[in-house]
Amino acid sequence: MRQIFLDTETTGLDWRGGGDRVVEIGCVEMVDRRLTGRTYHVYLNPEREVGDSERIHGLSNEFLADKPLYKAIAEEFEEFVADAELIIHNANFDTGFLNMEQERIGRQKITVLCPQVMDTVKVAKEMFPGKKASLDALCDRYGINNSHRTLHGALLDAELLAEVYLAMTRGQESLTMGLDDAPGAAFGEGLALNIERRPLRVIRASEAELVDHARVLQEIAKKAKCLWLPPEPEASA
Repeated sequence: MRQIFLDTETTGLDWRGGGDRVVEIGCVEMVDRRLTGRTYHVYLNPEREVGDSERIHGLSNEFLADKPLYKAIAEEFEEFVADAELIIHNANFDTGFLNMEQERIGRQKITVLCPQVMDTVKVAKEMFPGKKASLDALCDRYGINNSHRTLHGALLDAELLAEVYLAMTRGQESLTMGLDDAPGAAFGEGLALNIERRPLRVIRASEAELVDHARVLQEIAKKAKCLWLPPEPEASA
Protein backbone atom coordinates (compact mmCIF):
# COMPACT_ATOMS: atom_id res chain seq x y z
CA MET A 1 0.00 0.00 0.00
CA ARG A 2 1.47 3.32 -1.11
CA GLN A 3 0.58 6.39 0.94
CA ILE A 4 1.60 10.02 0.61
CA PHE A 5 1.55 12.34 3.61
CA LEU A 6 0.90 15.78 2.19
CA ASP A 7 0.82 19.34 3.45
CA THR A 8 0.65 22.77 1.82
CA GLU A 9 1.28 26.36 2.85
CA THR A 10 -0.78 29.10 1.23
CA THR A 11 -1.23 32.87 1.08
CA GLY A 12 -4.53 32.66 2.95
CA LEU A 13 -7.62 30.58 3.58
CA ASP A 14 -9.84 31.24 0.55
CA TRP A 15 -9.27 29.21 -2.61
CA ARG A 16 -12.83 29.60 -3.85
CA GLY A 17 -12.69 33.22 -4.93
CA GLY A 18 -10.37 35.14 -2.68
CA GLY A 19 -7.38 34.71 -4.94
CA ASP A 20 -5.26 32.84 -2.39
CA ARG A 21 -2.59 30.52 -3.79
CA VAL A 22 -0.25 27.69 -2.78
CA VAL A 23 3.29 28.73 -1.82
CA GLU A 24 4.72 25.40 -0.62
CA ILE A 25 4.04 21.68 -1.05
CA GLY A 26 5.59 18.94 1.06
CA CYS A 27 5.10 15.19 0.60
CA VAL A 28 6.49 12.08 2.31
CA GLU A 29 6.11 8.60 0.82
CA MET A 30 5.27 5.47 2.79
CA VAL A 31 4.88 1.96 1.39
CA ASP A 32 3.44 -0.85 3.51
CA ARG A 33 3.76 1.30 6.63
CA ARG A 34 7.44 1.97 6.07
CA LEU A 35 8.88 5.35 5.12
CA THR A 36 10.78 4.98 1.87
CA GLY A 37 12.91 8.11 2.20
CA ARG A 38 11.34 9.60 -0.94
CA THR A 39 9.96 13.09 -0.52
CA TYR A 40 8.62 15.86 -2.73
CA HIS A 41 9.15 19.46 -1.68
CA VAL A 42 8.81 22.71 -3.58
CA TYR A 43 8.34 26.42 -2.92
CA LEU A 44 6.13 28.31 -5.38
CA ASN A 45 5.75 31.84 -6.62
CA PRO A 46 2.07 32.58 -5.89
CA GLU A 47 1.95 35.53 -8.31
CA ARG A 48 0.54 37.69 -5.54
CA GLU A 49 1.54 39.13 -2.15
CA VAL A 50 1.71 36.68 0.74
CA GLY A 51 0.30 39.26 3.14
CA ASP A 52 -0.33 38.29 6.74
CA SER A 53 0.27 34.60 6.02
CA GLU A 54 4.03 35.22 6.29
CA ARG A 55 3.76 35.15 10.09
CA ILE A 56 2.40 31.58 9.83
CA HIS A 57 4.90 30.01 7.41
CA GLY A 58 7.72 32.57 7.36
CA LEU A 59 7.87 32.72 3.55
CA SER A 60 8.31 36.29 2.32
CA ASN A 61 7.50 37.87 -1.03
CA GLU A 62 11.24 38.31 -1.64
CA PHE A 63 12.00 34.63 -0.93
CA LEU A 64 9.23 33.39 -3.24
CA ALA A 65 9.90 35.84 -6.08
CA ASP A 66 12.29 33.56 -8.00
CA LYS A 67 10.51 30.29 -7.25
CA PRO A 68 8.70 28.35 -10.01
CA LEU A 69 5.04 28.89 -10.87
CA TYR A 70 2.65 26.06 -10.09
CA LYS A 71 2.21 25.19 -13.77
CA ALA A 72 5.95 24.50 -14.02
CA ILE A 73 5.86 21.75 -11.39
CA ALA A 74 2.36 20.33 -11.91
CA GLU A 75 3.43 17.33 -13.98
CA GLU A 76 6.22 16.18 -11.64
CA PHE A 77 3.95 16.68 -8.64
CA GLU A 78 1.22 14.58 -10.27
CA GLU A 79 3.73 11.81 -10.99
CA PHE A 80 4.80 11.71 -7.35
CA VAL A 81 1.29 11.44 -5.87
CA ALA A 82 -0.68 9.65 -8.60
CA ASP A 83 -2.67 6.59 -7.45
CA ALA A 84 -1.44 6.83 -3.85
CA GLU A 85 -3.68 7.27 -0.84
CA LEU A 86 -3.28 10.84 0.38
CA ILE A 87 -3.13 11.34 4.15
CA ILE A 88 -3.69 14.98 5.07
CA HIS A 89 -4.41 16.86 8.28
CA ASN A 90 -7.57 18.88 7.51
CA ALA A 91 -7.78 17.41 4.03
CA ASN A 92 -10.52 19.66 2.61
CA PHE A 93 -8.24 22.68 2.96
CA ASP A 94 -5.24 21.22 1.11
CA THR A 95 -7.20 19.35 -1.56
CA GLY A 96 -9.33 22.44 -2.15
CA PHE A 97 -6.24 24.52 -2.88
CA LEU A 98 -4.56 21.85 -5.00
CA ASN A 99 -7.71 21.20 -7.02
CA MET A 100 -7.98 24.94 -7.66
CA GLU A 101 -4.34 25.15 -8.80
CA GLN A 102 -4.84 22.16 -11.11
CA GLU A 103 -8.03 23.55 -12.64
CA ARG A 104 -6.44 26.98 -13.23
CA ILE A 105 -4.03 25.37 -15.70
CA GLY A 106 -6.51 22.90 -17.20
CA ARG A 107 -5.33 19.74 -15.45
CA GLN A 108 -7.22 17.02 -13.56
CA LYS A 109 -8.09 17.61 -9.93
CA ILE A 110 -5.79 16.02 -7.39
CA THR A 111 -8.80 14.22 -5.90
CA VAL A 112 -9.34 12.57 -9.30
CA LEU A 113 -5.71 11.47 -9.56
CA CYS A 114 -5.84 10.31 -5.94
CA PRO A 115 -9.44 9.38 -5.08
CA GLN A 116 -8.44 7.89 -1.69
CA VAL A 117 -7.93 10.68 0.84
CA MET A 118 -7.74 10.24 4.62
CA ASP A 119 -8.36 13.26 6.83
CA THR A 120 -6.45 12.69 10.07
CA VAL A 121 -8.36 15.52 11.78
CA LYS A 122 -11.57 13.49 11.40
CA VAL A 123 -9.82 10.33 12.54
CA ALA A 124 -8.43 12.07 15.63
CA LYS A 125 -11.83 13.52 16.56
CA GLU A 126 -13.39 10.08 16.34
CA MET A 127 -10.63 8.55 18.47
CA PHE A 128 -10.54 11.37 21.04
CA PRO A 129 -13.98 13.03 21.22
CA GLY A 130 -13.86 16.51 22.75
CA LYS A 131 -10.05 16.67 22.65
CA LYS A 132 -7.88 18.97 20.55
CA ALA A 133 -7.09 17.51 17.13
CA SER A 134 -4.36 19.87 15.94
CA LEU A 135 -1.06 18.39 14.74
CA ASP A 136 0.73 19.85 17.76
CA ALA A 137 -1.87 18.35 20.13
CA LEU A 138 -1.47 14.91 18.55
CA CYS A 139 2.32 15.15 18.75
CA ASP A 140 1.98 15.88 22.47
CA ARG A 141 -0.48 13.02 22.95
CA TYR A 142 1.82 10.48 21.29
CA GLY A 143 5.12 11.85 22.63
CA ILE A 144 6.42 12.94 19.23
CA ASN A 145 9.09 15.64 19.41
CA ASN A 146 7.94 18.73 17.52
CA SER A 147 10.09 21.28 19.35
CA HIS A 148 11.70 22.27 16.03
CA ARG A 149 8.31 23.34 14.66
CA THR A 150 8.43 27.07 15.37
CA LEU A 151 6.69 27.91 12.07
CA HIS A 152 4.43 25.91 9.80
CA GLY A 153 6.40 24.21 7.04
CA ALA A 154 4.89 21.82 4.51
CA LEU A 155 7.61 19.16 4.48
CA LEU A 156 8.17 19.25 8.25
CA ASP A 157 4.45 18.97 8.91
CA ALA A 158 4.15 16.06 6.46
CA GLU A 159 6.97 14.25 8.27
CA LEU A 160 5.35 14.84 11.67
CA LEU A 161 2.00 13.68 10.31
CA ALA A 162 3.58 10.41 9.16
CA GLU A 163 4.82 9.78 12.71
CA VAL A 164 1.41 10.68 14.16
CA TYR A 165 -0.34 8.35 11.71
CA LEU A 166 1.87 5.40 12.67
CA ALA A 167 1.16 6.08 16.34
CA MET A 168 -2.60 6.41 15.74
CA THR A 169 -2.77 3.15 13.81
CA ARG A 170 -0.29 1.10 15.82
CA GLY A 171 -2.77 -1.74 16.28
CA GLN A 172 -2.95 -2.14 12.52
CA GLU A 173 0.85 -2.19 12.43
CA SER A 174 0.92 -5.15 14.81
CA LEU A 175 -1.51 -7.03 12.58
CA THR A 176 0.60 -6.30 9.50
CA MET A 177 3.75 -7.51 11.24
CA GLY A 178 2.05 -10.73 12.25
CA LEU A 179 0.90 -11.42 8.71
CA ASP A 180 4.36 -10.69 7.32
CA ASP A 181 5.94 -13.12 9.77
CA ALA A 182 3.67 -15.93 8.62
CA PRO A 183 3.09 -15.53 4.87
CA GLY A 184 0.09 -17.43 3.60
CA ALA A 185 -1.24 -18.16 7.06
CA ALA A 186 -4.94 -17.73 7.58
CA PHE A 187 -6.78 -16.64 10.68
CA GLY A 188 -7.47 -19.61 12.89
CA GLU A 189 -4.54 -21.60 11.46
CA GLY A 190 -1.90 -20.95 14.06
CA LEU A 191 -1.36 -17.25 13.28
CA ALA A 192 0.08 -15.55 16.37
CA LEU A 193 0.16 -11.78 16.60
CA ASN A 194 3.30 -10.55 18.32
CA ILE A 195 1.82 -7.68 20.29
CA GLU A 196 4.17 -6.10 22.81
CA ARG A 197 2.48 -5.38 26.12
CA ARG A 198 3.80 -3.21 28.91
CA PRO A 199 4.59 -5.14 32.13
CA LEU A 200 1.97 -4.69 34.83
CA ARG A 201 3.06 -2.68 37.84
CA VAL A 202 2.18 -4.49 41.07
CA ILE A 203 1.68 -2.29 44.14
CA ARG A 204 1.51 -4.24 47.39
CA ALA A 205 -0.16 -3.00 50.57
CA SER A 206 2.09 -1.73 53.35
CA GLU A 207 2.03 -3.18 56.87
CA ALA A 208 0.04 -0.18 58.12
CA GLU A 209 -2.50 -0.58 55.33
CA LEU A 210 -2.90 -4.29 56.12
CA VAL A 211 -3.57 -3.44 59.79
CA ASP A 212 -6.17 -0.82 58.81
CA HIS A 213 -7.80 -3.28 56.42
CA ALA A 214 -8.10 -5.94 59.13
CA ARG A 215 -9.60 -3.39 61.53
CA VAL A 216 -12.27 -2.35 58.99
CA LEU A 217 -13.20 -5.98 58.35
CA GLN A 218 -13.63 -6.58 62.08
CA GLU A 219 -15.91 -3.55 62.36
CA ILE A 220 -18.03 -4.88 59.47
CA ALA A 221 -18.20 -8.29 61.16
CA LYS A 222 -19.70 -6.73 64.30
CA LYS A 223 -22.73 -5.55 62.31
CA ALA A 224 -23.16 -8.34 59.76
CA LYS A 225 -21.53 -11.43 58.37
CA CYS A 226 -18.30 -10.37 56.67
CA LEU A 227 -17.57 -12.45 53.60
CA TRP A 228 -13.97 -11.25 53.44
CA LEU A 229 -13.04 -12.81 56.81
CA PRO A 230 -12.13 -16.50 56.94
CA PRO A 231 -14.78 -18.61 58.68
CA GLU A 232 -14.18 -19.20 62.37
CA PRO A 233 -13.27 -22.79 63.24
CA GLU A 234 -16.16 -24.86 64.55
CA ALA A 235 -16.09 -25.60 68.27
CA SER A 236 -15.14 -29.15 69.07
CA ALA A 237 -17.76 -31.32 70.83
